[in-house]
Amino acid sequence: MIAIFILISINFFKQILPPGQVYEYIKDSPDSLIILRGVLTVKKRLTQIKWLCELHRQIQGFVVPELDNPFRQESFNCQTILHIAFYLVLMVTGCHTSEENKTNSTDRIKVSTIIRALPTDVESPPGNPPSPAKTALGKLLFYDPLLSGNKDVACVTCHHPESGYAEFLDISIGVNGRGLGSKRKFNQPNTIPFVKRNAQSILNTAFNGIQVSNKYAPDQAPMFWDSRVKSLEQQAIEPIKTLEEMRGTHYTEQDILAEVVERLKGIPEYQQLFRQAFGTENAINSSNIGKAIAAFERTLVTNNSRFDQYMRGDREAISISEKEGLETFKKAGCPNCHNGAMFSDFKPHVLSAPPNKKLSEFDQGIDSTFAFRTPTLRNLRFTAPYMHNGSLPTLKRVLEFYEDISVGKSQHPSVADEELDPLVHELDIKVKDMSSIISFLNTLNDPEFDRTIPEKVPSGLPVGGNIR
Repeated sequence: MIAIFILISINFFKQILPPGQVYEYIKDSPDSLIILRGVLTVKKRLTQIKWLCELHRQIQGFVVPELDNPFRQESFNCQTILHIAFYLVLMVTGCHTSEENKTNSTDRIKVSTIIRALPTDVESPPGNPPSPAKTALGKLLFYDPLLSGNKDVACVTCHHPESGYAEFLDISIGVNGRGLGSKRKFNQPNTIPFVKRNAQSILNTAFNGIQVSNKYAPDQAPMFWDSRVKSLEQQAIEPIKTLEEMRGTHYTEQDILAEVVERLKGIPEYQQLFRQAFGTENAINSSNIGKAIAAFERTLVTNNSRFDQYMRGDREAISISEKEGLETFKKAGCPNCHNGAMFSDFKPHVLSAPPNKKLSEFDQGIDSTFAFRTPTLRNLRFTAPYMHNGSLPTLKRVLEFYEDISVGKSQHPSVADEELDPLVHELDIKVKDMSSIISFLNTLNDPEFDRTIPEKVPSGLPVGGNIR
């Protein structure tokens, strides 16, 4: 009787309410979208009552496609959501045994596990609106080693377009290095330490902090493995101040930015470029350096992967085996942390990645807890080796690592088993499923991004620093 009532109600609302209104209302509300998508499907599968219970079980791992606006030919309004939610609650009540209820209420950790396509547009913070002049300036600064203490390292040194704006090294070599990617070595003699963490890709950092609703605040976006600064504007400045990355030993952390500003002021071309980008005289300062680089980095987006195309309605964008991999990815519990459009909850977790033997001491992470922020799973083809210290060389090795910690076996000598994040116990990764999951992860790769390199930079220094 309830099911018949639902069909009558839906058909009634379709006749009297304006089309498209509900889509605009709920497109940023994953819970409402889940409910509506489920009930729209009931009409086709009404006789399969078991599916209703399965829908309830899968809510946490539900994939929310963009649906290509399925309401073009349907008619609803916002009030309909309340009716639909009420009906769905009635339908699924009683679907679970007391044992299932006990499991859901006491054993499982409640997290949002929705995954979806990236937005097609990029937002900028109010204090840094984009412009072609600002983006062009930021790109030159990104490639110019003038920003480093020894004038030998640029941002691009460790974030090169040929390696997806990351690099094929476990941990980076900054100051006093030569070469690019896996061929980069320290010059001798050398007293500069390795950069202690793996260089994450700049691609899509414009979306850092994005929620499962696809809302985000670019001026509050968490950056680095420890989320120690917010926004790309702040992130762009930090490597310049760091000894082993760009600063070197000739300047203190307090002095280096003033030195860089004076160098830029001494170059007429930069004076003109800053004036055009910011519309004022005397525009060269550390804040505007960060703003210009951030404006360029927000152009480095890959939001049209095959997965994104699939989620926007192209059902042929990924293969049957990749779709199976997506389902396996969900069932294994991966979206507990790798959720939203960036496949990251942007939260810290204690996972016990094995130590990197190149480092003389353990990296203790956020507040000495050995916690690190969840990285994105997009463009993994460019970001090997993996984890915060590059200790795992392949995706298969990463999945084997998660299989080990899922049963409470820490892989780090300073992390006790009981200190592992509780969410690792929700994982159910099997060896037989690993190739399927990796097949799905490959759908998140998107090679279409800006790979052009300036022929020269205003300082006249080698483009990208000592990378040849």
